[in-house]
Amino acid sequence: MDSFIEKNNAEQALEDGAETKVLTPEEEAKLLDVKRKQSLQHILSLVRKAVQDYDLIAENDRICVGISGGKDSVALLSALAALRRFYPKKFELRAMTVAMGFPEMDFSEIAAYCKKLDVPYDVIETHIKEIVFDIREEKNPCALCANLRRGALNDSAAKAGCNVVALGHHRNDVVETAFLSLSYEGRFYCFMPKTHLERSGVTVIRPMLYVDEGDIRAFRRLENYPVVANPCPMDFASKRSEVKKILDGLNAGNRFFRENIFGAVKRGLWKEQEAPQQPRRRNKPENAG
Repeated sequence: MDSFIEKNNAEQALEDGAETKVLTPEEEAKLLDVKRKQSLQHILSLVRKAVQDYDLIAENDRICVGISGGKDSVALLSALAALRRFYPKKFELRAMTVAMGFPEMDFSEIAAYCKKLDVPYDVIETHIKEIVFDIREEKNPCALCANLRRGALNDSAAKAGCNVVALGHHRNDVVETAFLSLSYEGRFYCFMPKTHLERSGVTVIRPMLYVDEGDIRAFRRLENYPVVANPCPMDFASKRSEVKKILDGLNAGNRFFRENIFGAVKRGLWKEQEAPQQPRRRNKPENAG
């Protein structure tokens, strides 16, 4: 699916071709701010739709956003911080990062951004890197690493008094996960919009399921929020990276390929979690008594 910003840029380019105007620095700054607000508003509208479609947020929820340091989780934090200002169900927000033990990862700029958003932020120090690579010497470490990170995040969130953990999975992640499951497990599976975990007592939600990765990239360029590079040696050598390339090729031959997989997940796997739709109010006929 073409992203919102990419469409706007293409339309603007056509208009600019007719007449090019040199903007002053003040005008450029104002234009950039308008585009940034439009980009956030677009993501926010999709986040709110997912929240409403799957009843992801309840009154007085205490939500912990898992911050990996990548663009997706920080975009989710930005959207939820904006949603917090006007959403009818009041909720609290905090953020946490599970530090895996890579010494070169510095989260100080993430901490500063959280302070700007008025969101408490904690870094949870772990030895996951040592366990996975040095002690266990896993050749395919991604599943173990993900399980350890999720466990540390969920337990830490619960100890901090949070009942909900929000993760930054987006629309592209949905498609890739479903395709991975079909290709390597022989089953049609994907994570759910909302999952309650009995052991930790928290509920995991994924409010960005409707957001395209291209829109997140565009927002990151405009907002210029900080990200922390992932030094993991498996970051670009995983099966998910391979699947991304395969899907790009299939989508080039059929531009609806990704959309069809997403639609199948939504209709086939998530249907049971859809919130009941409120009936629309009908206006009385003018001649009604």
